[in-house]
Amino acid sequence: MESIPNPIVLQRADPYVIRYGGEYFFTGSYPDYDRIILRRAQHLRDLQTAREVTVWEKHETGSMSHLIWAPELHRIAGAWYIYFGAAPDEDQSDGTFNHRIFCLENDSQDPTTGTWIERGRVDTGMDTFSLDATSFEHRGAQYLVWGQQDLGISGNSNLYIARMRNPWTLDTAPVMLAKPEYDWECVRYKVCEGPAVISHGDRIYITYSASGTGPEYAMGMLGASVDSDLLSAGSWSKSPRPVFTTNAEEHMYGPGHNSFTTSEDGLRDIMVYHVRDYTTIVGDPLRDPNRQACAAPIAWTPDGPDFGRPHAMDRWTPTGTEILPPDGSHR
Repeated sequence: MESIPNPIVLQRADPYVIRYGGEYFFTGSYPDYDRIILRRAQHLRDLQTAREVTVWEKHETGSMSHLIWAPELHRIAGAWYIYFGAAPDEDQSDGTFNHRIFCLENDSQDPTTGTWIERGRVDTGMDTFSLDATSFEHRGAQYLVWGQQDLGISGNSNLYIARMRNPWTLDTAPVMLAKPEYDWECVRYKVCEGPAVISHGDRIYITYSASGTGPEYAMGMLGASVDSDLLSAGSWSKSPRPVFTTNAEEHMYGPGHNSFTTSEDGLRDIMVYHVRDYTTIVGDPLRDPNRQACAAPIAWTPDGPDFGRPHAMDRWTPTGTEILPPDGSHR
């Protein structure tokens, strides 16, 4: 497989990449948190220079008017869906923001065109801070996994799963799969968020991100048998250690909020994630745009996926200047 030059897209946190119809489609959090964007390209390396299309913009007021976070693009039953988090304001007086999960639908073949219909809020059965919804199909059933706060549990968010009646409606009550409990999940904030799902062999895995979004941000993982009841918390085992963490030696800090795609030939699984290459942030970290979208192939072992460590960026600086190889040639 051809090596992947990183970053694949500058200044787009919470990256989500799906391969469909021989092309890669990309979305992620826009730094101003005011819109949802899509890009499409034949190669991962071309996503940075691909035309960026705004497919939806925040409302002036109401529940979808602030902090548009972490959109994900999914192809379900012949249509496109985007899940995203949005809030009515930026108030944090109770310790968290006021996000809820929302859904858009587009029945065009190309998600960068056509009309996106607002299907509204995805009712999870709990009216609390919720975000980072992802969806996957398993043996004919569609599932949703997301992060949400339970006011009876210490922390900002836990991971939940439910089966879906349709892409914007749950068919079962939410089941909690994980909560922040290990030290590495509770640095600055107690967080389990940003789930992503991948299957390999007879196992299905959910990765997630934990702690604050600085250098402490790290990825954890749950695993279950493909033959198990995915709606039973007992079917899932949780790694006591993070599976992808800061690599200070190469100045790659706080990797996380990942998604999964494949190589162009479909033979290799690829993880897409965001990461910063510095730790000193001036002002509000939420407003620092330099979380870069990167990608790396996954090595599969008898014990599951090996994500390795984040390697230094070799393509652009955070300001957008291209990094040339030592011989001065372009990649």
